[in-house]
Amino acid sequence: MEQSIDSNKKPEFAAGTDPAFIPLPGLAAPVAPRKTEPESEAAPETDPETAPELDEAPEAAAEATDAEADAVAGAEGAEDGPVFEISDRRGSIRVAREGVRFTLDDQEADFDWSEIGAVEMNAARFGRRFTVTVHLSSRRWFNAEVEAASRAQLKEWPAELDTVLDAYFEES
Repeated sequence: MEQSIDSNKKPEFAAGTDPAFIPLPGLAAPVAPRKTEPESEAAPETDPETAPELDEAPEAAAEATDAEADAVAGAEGAEDGPVFEISDRRGSIRVAREGVRFTLDDQEADFDWSEIGAVEMNAARFGRRFTVTVHLSSRRWFNAEVEAASRAQLKEWPAELDTVLDAYFEES
């Protein structure tokens, strides 16, 4: 009987302990069948009784357009406050009225002000890295790093971020 003494070997998971385990590289996990949408039916014929309702549709569309314009103006009004946004070739950090958003390549993490317990910033002492850490009230934390173009720019960022944080933490 052979026994392996090497402790560096990883235990192999079986399907009984890991339901996502696929034992052979040629096998694929089962895929649920897609539901196909039925083809659209022919357009219903217009009745003379419904024709006056069609005349009212442009007015309703104009009212809906006005409502959408008000919503867009409201969204632009949300940007009235201070915004801190920095980015480099891979990631970005944005602090605004909505909360904090970290972006790295194609991944995003959004944090609302109601769930944020603290925001910590750290400028690298010898490099050009600026790190922002968001501490959630659920005792979890997430951080993002952005590389500054120059050391002078790196020295400006903490003061700018502090101004934005003061504005939104006072509101909360």
